[in-house]
Amino acid sequence: MFEAQITARATELLELGRERGFTVATVESCTGGLVGGALTAIAGSSALVMGGLITYANEAKIALAGVPAELLATHGAVSEPVARAMAEGGRERLGSSLAVAITGVAGPGGGSVEKPVGLVHFACAGPAGTAHRERRFGALSRDEIRRLSVIEALDMLREAMLEGAPATQPSLPGAG
Repeated sequence: MFEAQITARATELLELGRERGFTVATVESCTGGLVGGALTAIAGSSALVMGGLITYANEAKIALAGVPAELLATHGAVSEPVARAMAEGGRERLGSSLAVAITGVAGPGGGSVEKPVGLVHFACAGPAGTAHRERRFGALSRDEIRRLSVIEALDMLREAMLEGAPATQPSLPGAG
């Protein structure tokens, strides 16, 4: 049901990125690489997609995306500050002009009163700063929550491209 929407959005995003000179990276937790997979399923995506990080475990968020351990301890993995740190860390570490991050509770278990199943935090980091969005998808299946999260992440990247000028990419560590 969602596959056609995801493919259409990913195709449009890549065309827009080529036109405007953007590159992208993904930092994914509950989606486990689905955003990166949607983008790289399209021929020619290697011109824009710098890479992706699957940071399902907190240790991976720390080691791969540079999320401070204190942030995770204070706010938990499913939170605005952690989503922002994931996006900013991914952008810096992968040298992209934009990076999108997703962290949430896809279920069916793992939810709580404060962080119910269906709660997902998104962040998109770029040269103009980092935008955040929270979605509560409610009582949907794990697959539906993950697919809707992919669509939301692609939409955030598209919005960042439409709002921003062609971006400068941060230098990769050790480059130059």
